[in-house]
Amino acid sequence: MSIAAILATKGRDVATIDSGVTLAEAVFELATRRIGALVVTSGGSIVGIVSERDLVTCLGKQGAAALDRPVSEAMSAPAVTIDLGTPVLNALATMTARRFRHLPIVENGELIGLVSIGDLVKFRIDSIEDEAAAMRSYIQGA
Repeated sequence: MSIAAILATKGRDVATIDSGVTLAEAVFELATRRIGALVVTSGGSIVGIVSERDLVTCLGKQGAAALDRPVSEAMSAPAVTIDLGTPVLNALATMTARRFRHLPIVENGELIGLVSIGDLVKFRIDSIEDEAAAMRSYIQGA
């Protein structure tokens, strides 16, 4: 299965933030939306991603003064992206190897979605449960 299957059920809403706004504004957006990451843009292009982990790291190094700094100073860049055809297991492997929890999805250079590790794990568990149910049904019918 590919990422397209996840976006078909999850939707394509993506929270973004401009690279020049302050980290305080990023914290507000994350808290208000109850999400873990924002795709960072500049001039309409993806330039990075800022996550809760990025914010904590920055605050740990610079203290509260970091909140007045631009998002561009704390974001992870460049953002690793995937496309609709990326297999779910490949996306999971990328996230595990690179140790991050969010992947922006791009099509023809445009941001069209975002998946989290939770989205991918849920999809994988649902698939395994469907396979198990099909196997039980097959065995009971034999």
